[in-house]
Amino acid sequence: MATDTAHSAAHSTLVPATHAASRRLTHVTHEAFGPLWSPDSRVLMLGSIPSPASREFGFYYMHPRNRFWPVLAAIFDEPTPQGIDARRDFALRHRIALFDSLVECDIDGASDASIRNPVPADLRPILHGSHIGHIFCTGATSARYFTRLCRPMLDDAGINMPMTRLPSTSPANAAWNLPRLAQAYLPVRDAAESEA
Repeated sequence: MATDTAHSAAHSTLVPATHAASRRLTHVTHEAFGPLWSPDSRVLMLGSIPSPASREFGFYYMHPRNRFWPVLAAIFDEPTPQGIDARRDFALRHRIALFDSLVECDIDGASDASIRNPVPADLRPILHGSHIGHIFCTGATSARYFTRLCRPMLDDAGINMPMTRLPSTSPANAAWNLPRLAQAYLPVRDAAESEA
């Protein structure tokens, strides 16, 4: 069954970390909005954990300078979708599922390098309930946690799913401009349009 709880709450659960070494860390969970997918999804795109902007708006890649949505618009030759409803419709129409490698961690702002106590996402229900044939991780951190924490769960379930690491669309990844990112993301379009 398709799951889309993007509007269930405005904010993720935030609990200040208590130990002294983590004074700047915030405990973040993925409870405010879950995975976006449908039985017709062909690809699953994974970030690491929602950024503060995404947690504020309750949807994926909502920082105004993140290039995720402009990149997807470019590879499908469409205008960039604006707003949560348009972005949800865009992803589902192009058979793209969205989630993260982690559902819980301690993190300082949006700094993936600061992540502590990561808890992996259980991707098995999404993969069992859809036609997803390929996973794409949108950055090194997502790929690392997928490989280290999510992949063993899939292996134990007998799910042999290919994963491709893509460059991050974060504004922090300034070395990659929009045309270069779009070129790197073309395999997402090819996999999403596949009937295999």
